[in-house]
Amino acid sequence: MTPTARPTGLALLRRPPLIGGAVLVALLIAIASTTKVVDAESAAAAGDAQRFDAAGYATERYDSEVVPTIEQNAVDIVELLGAITTDPAAAGEQYGHRDGPNARYAFATSGTAVAGTVSGTLLPLQIDGLPEGVQVSLQIGPAINGTALRDATGLITFDQFLNQLEYADASTELNNQVKTKVLADFDAEAAAGRQVSFVGAFTYGSNPELIQVTPVHLEAAS
Repeated sequence: MTPTARPTGLALLRRPPLIGGAVLVALLIAIASTTKVVDAESAAAAGDAQRFDAAGYATERYDSEVVPTIEQNAVDIVELLGAITTDPAAAGEQYGHRDGPNARYAFATSGTAVAGTVSGTLLPLQIDGLPEGVQVSLQIGPAINGTALRDATGLITFDQFLNQLEYADASTELNNQVKTKVLADFDAEAAAGRQVSFVGAFTYGSNPELIQVTPVHLEAAS
């Protein structure tokens, strides 16, 4: 009987690459069958869907949450500034809101006053009974600065946003709502010397002698 031929050492060395090649081909086929190709347009659309819509956020919340809360919590400007001047910390706890222990308090306020002459982006107000040396002005644009509207309600906090940029953008867009819904039809130049009524918010601390109120309601007497 003829003995069965056994693979030589060289044959044994050649077989593993053949097996490994087959496995590699199968793996590549499996990867290709489960890979989804995303074109540039689809990728851009996905990025847009995830991007924070600050304008939409402000539009949704300005009339439904921000304005009603500020109107409900507004304290007369003379009373409020008197309390703040006497004890800023106590007044902040009682009347204000802030997002964190190191943040400045923001307050909702209201009042009547005699409008002065426009100075840049501010309309100075003449108000009897204010603490000595304090000047109150309304922000009338075109630039509306600060975060008073965002912060004075106590409803909008940093932990509701992905990052600081979104948090800041929300504030900017709330201020933009004021420009279109409050200031667009208000003639600040013509209001000089006339009585005005206002409801709004301000942040206290950066300059205690200059209070800049961002209005959510502003009306001049006829």
